Amino acid sequence: MSKTALVAGVTGIGGSATAALLVEKGWTVYGLARSGTDQAGVLPVSADLLDADATAAALADIHPDAVYITTWLRQDTEAENIRVNASMVRNLLAGLPKGPRHVALVTGLKHYLGPFEAYGKGSLPQTPFREEQGRLDIENFYYAQEDELFAAAGRDGFTWSVHRPHTVIGKAVGNAMNMGTTLAVYATLCRETGRPFTFPGSAAQWRSLTDMTDAGQLAQQLLWATQTPAAHNQAFNIVNGDIFRWEWMWGRIADWFGLSPAPFDGTERPLAQQMADDGDVWRKIAEREQLVEPDLARLASPWHTDADLGRPIEVVTDMSKSRRMGFTGYQPTDDAFFALFEQLRAERIIP
Repeated sequence: MSKTALVAGVTGIGGSATAALLVEKGWTVYGLARSGTDQAGVLPVSADLLDADATAAALADIHPDAVYITTWLRQDTEAENIRVNASMVRNLLAGLPKGPRHVALVTGLKHYLGPFEAYGKGSLPQTPFREEQGRLDIENFYYAQEDELFAAAGRDGFTWSVHRPHTVIGKAVGNAMNMGTTLAVYATLCRETGRPFTFPGSAAQWRSLTDMTDAGQLAQQLLWATQTPAAHNQAFNIVNGDIFRWEWMWGRIADWFGLSPAPFDGTERPLAQQMADDGDVWRKIAEREQLVEPDLARLASPWHTDADLGRPIEVVTDMSKSRRMGFTGYQPTDDAFFALFEQLRAERIIP
């Protein structure tokens, strides 16, 4: 395969990490986002994927060998999530002047856990989640995105792969699902105000085993699947490879920020409530420390962190399928958090 790629959602956590890896490996990389990108080594493409004609016009002169779909738009209902996000995949793949050789779609563990409206409820597959566990009997925008991918592959003849990360750790400002930066901002606010660094989630998440996905680990698997014929036309889970309990990880994060973790008594204290009035506090911190983003809403996504940490069930992911095929990537999750915090500090996003 020659080395030209299109990354849709390049300003997001997974998209920016994927573009960075491809650039490092010598690919010519086009990065698509509504407002373009200034990422080093990436050729910007500005397009709204909800506008089929504008998308086709923006892609008219781009002939990628591989396409990476790492974008979605959150809507108020799952029916709207399905309509909007399926349209984005359909418009992107129809808008390319010729079919790519491989298309990789990033979805996630809501494939097993259900959509936001029924998240972690009802009859769920047994953990650890495995790729052969079928779709839930409920509407889900991930399934709609897959169906658009499969239809386009049948029409245009490209190979595909689907990648299902757990919560992704990485840097992206303005991202709708950003636990790592949210926790970094929360810890900074606790240190500033003297408030206790309190775990916001459920007793089940505090005590149960879980895992996460570093954005670099996701990018590595995306490239591996593109270049590995045995991985074509397959779906893969992708997590770091370690497991942990939040009762251990919370202390690790607290230590990094010079805090003592508050004792957990089993009571849920959602970040959406704890951080509801912190906008002015953060703005003052940003002005004093000369940080690059004074708008708390562009850094933190409390709703998403609350959804993950408030789940009433264990969430552990099996990686055997890609391991058997030769994917050997591994990333300790505490190291992934610490590397992100260092990056946020170096780029003056947190003090």
